[in-house]
Amino acid sequence: MRTASVALNLALAAVLVAGCRSTAEPRAKAAEEPSAAQSVVTDARPVAPRPAVGALFLGGTDTHTCTASVIHSTSQDLILTAAHCLAAGLPTTFVPGFDQSAAPGAVWTVDTVYLDPRWVATQDPKADYAVARVSRPAGGSIEAVTGQALTLGTAPSGPVTVIGYPLGDGGPPLGCDTTAGVDGGYPWLRCNGLGDGTSGGPWIAGATVTGVIGGRDGGGCQDNISYSSPFDAATAALLARAEAGGPGDDAPTSFDSDC
Repeated sequence: MRTASVALNLALAAVLVAGCRSTAEPRAKAAEEPSAAQSVVTDARPVAPRPAVGALFLGGTDTHTCTASVIHSTSQDLILTAAHCLAAGLPTTFVPGFDQSAAPGAVWTVDTVYLDPRWVATQDPKADYAVARVSRPAGGSIEAVTGQALTLGTAPSGPVTVIGYPLGDGGPPLGCDTTAGVDGGYPWLRCNGLGDGTSGGPWIAGATVTGVIGGRDGGGCQDNISYSSPFDAATAALLARAEAGGPGDDAPTSFDSDC
């Protein structure tokens, strides 16, 4: 992986400070705890990397800043993450199954980003998800190389596994097996220790992705409760637009936070 220039590092730092797990939706701190009861609290733990889940590198540095997953598509070259993980003008790469380090051939470049119009217009937390087309110099499709991809589902309610890479250089992913619910229109789950860098981490039920860490407050102001934007017909329409190809969208380069 490349080392970024000083100027690019400064730009990247500004994005990270403002947007790692934050989006624009002012909300009272008292509402951080969902009203629905969930008695079992799970701690995030290091887990073995999965071929369909990987680390996202923003700005050409060795620091992974978010998480993404390979999403099944007819084009077989798409990944899914949180919209607030991306910023126009900063090169972005993805390493599926990332495990401490990556050989050059394992690095995929984000070529085109597709965003929900609500995110482009107002950074609506209900649309904090993104689909991106990736490629690598060696060619081939990412689904063929990983041998696995997740199928897009809808907002979860029940058992899920959530996986995310904490912000940093190297290191294994963290995972939780927990139960998802819905509060105030946002899917949510309890898992201690899912902090910065886990944004975009998939919520997996079987071979289906039913959410990604993001949405309300960019995934949550505290690392013991995580949120997702609700996956619905608009999410499926975005995937279909990405499958069809064509021009992508410019991701906003600044984020507001109420955290």
